[in-house]
Amino acid sequence: DVDVLMGTFTKSFGSVGGYIASSEEVVHYLRHRTPGSVYATAMAPPCAQQALTALRIIMGEDGSSMGKDKIAQLRSNSMLFRNKLKEMGCHVLGDEDSPIVPVMVYSPGKLTRFSRECLKRNLAVVIVGFPATPLLECRVRYCLSASHSTEELEKALHQIEELSEFCDMRYKKDEVAAKLVTAH
Repeated sequence: DVDVLMGTFTKSFGSVGGYIASSEEVVHYLRHRTPGSVYATAMAPPCAQQALTALRIIMGEDGSSMGKDKIAQLRSNSMLFRNKLKEMGCHVLGDEDSPIVPVMVYSPGKLTRFSRECLKRNLAVVIVGFPATPLLECRVRYCLSASHSTEELEKALHQIEELSEFCDMRYKKDEVAAKLVTAH
């Protein structure tokens, strides 16, 4: 059993905020005793409606299969992207079918270089470095969508393959090198 389940509406539902699901006692405590609840304003009604509508579509309550189809496409896109990154030797983290795909870079210099080169090629990436991560655990995070076509993903992967070679980010091709990098 899980005592507390929490998540975000930002990535999954295209909204803001998040949720916590738990026992009535825990929820009551959080609502009345935590600074985030006591000193914050409620979610704006349009944002709440966005999350509710997205959830209804995902659950098929709109009478269509659009939610189910989008989830299947997103899972397919995620697995394709992850598998190709692994094949090229990148150190990929996270759940196999998650649309958020973190790839370890380790070196802050490589992270900055990779980000700048991606920008030059019109490839949007999210970089995460110190202080959000320990200094030598920086990473690039790819955020996938059901709307990405296979062609778009293949084009992005081609760019990433070139840049990961250029920035020397293929740690999995040489496990010894990866262990040396993580040891420091």
